[in-house]
Amino acid sequence: MERMVIAGGGLAAVRTCEQLRSRGYTGELVMLCAEPHPPYDRPPLSKAALTEEEHDSTFPTDYAELSVDVRLGVAATGLDPASRTVRTSEGELSYDTLVIATGASPVRLPGPGRQFTVRTVDDAVRLRAELKPGQRVVLVGASWISAEVATAALRQGCSVTCVEAGPAPLAAALGPAVGSRFLPWWSEVDLRLDTGVAEVTETGVRLTDGGHVDADVVVVGVGVRPDTGWLEGSGIELDRGVVVDEHLRTSLPGVLALGDVAVRWSPRWNTRLRVEHWDDAREAARTVAGVALHDPSCGEPLPVHDPIPYFWSDQFGHKIQYVGHHGPDDTLVVRGDGGERWSAAWLTPDGRLTAHLSIDSPRQMVDARMAIQAGVRPDEAALRDPEAKLAPSRGK
Repeated sequence: MERMVIAGGGLAAVRTCEQLRSRGYTGELVMLCAEPHPPYDRPPLSKAALTEEEHDSTFPTDYAELSVDVRLGVAATGLDPASRTVRTSEGELSYDTLVIATGASPVRLPGPGRQFTVRTVDDAVRLRAELKPGQRVVLVGASWISAEVATAALRQGCSVTCVEAGPAPLAAALGPAVGSRFLPWWSEVDLRLDTGVAEVTETGVRLTDGGHVDADVVVVGVGVRPDTGWLEGSGIELDRGVVVDEHLRTSLPGVLALGDVAVRWSPRWNTRLRVEHWDDAREAARTVAGVALHDPSCGEPLPVHDPIPYFWSDQFGHKIQYVGHHGPDDTLVVRGDGGERWSAAWLTPDGRLTAHLSIDSPRQMVDARMAIQAGVRPDEAALRDPEAKLAPSRGK
């Protein structure tokens, strides 16, 4: 390979560069970063970056040492697989192998009013400037990111209202039974459930029932969409993102994809997953590098990317950790007596542990992750005890 192009400038792109060089790739390596900033870590943007004026989460990667041609402010705008060419905002660029890591963009609401999202460092800087004592902040969606923004806004002395279309915080991700257990955490927020937002106005948000909530700042946290617009007409398979197999190969030869933009096949879960999590993007880079440099003559199988999904969130003074993947047919088991110390687990119809949610308990999360990896089928009655070990002891 003479030139490998990576479209994207986030964690997945940076880790892919590092993995390629560590595995001995000596060809030309070009990274297209649509943003004008060097690649940075995104999770702090909705946490520390909203309260610390001097916060900097730029990756400490030495691109010169890695011989990476980092092109800041250059976005991929089109793809011609026949000529193996990427169209960019600064002209065409040929490739021998292309890695798609363009991530996702926040969903925005209709209406003429100003609305904030938290996806880029510039987003965080603009929002931080607005979080002042007495400011009326309205959050649309009681999501993971909204909970983190609410935590920062309350800390800065703002009054916070959250408008959520569902019956409880995080209900879309975890179900209403689990989401309702987070309600005490939102006690300082004017939380309005089962309420939809029609548009963002010049003075706040207009609700679907015709009502209006006044606001100085409106923050929308209702999800993201993969950045795939630039791939339209290329012939690449798209379905809620760029479709890839368990080796992160797309439907086009010489093109791989990873991170938030990719919808990967998971042999473990027997379904396609789009995992919008930091941990998945980091680990996927190993597979991309291994597949890109794979030598069929060596007799070794292609690397497979099929980890157990993992996600965390810091909100209202607590750390939430979710590991696994649960489906609509799984049974929810709440662990604990219903007090402050509780967690949740999901079991498949045949009793296998498939996902686990822990609160302020990293050890519990590690135990659950090992149990999911081992395919454990815990006794449901014992599972209700939050102190019960899930993973088998080593050597057994």
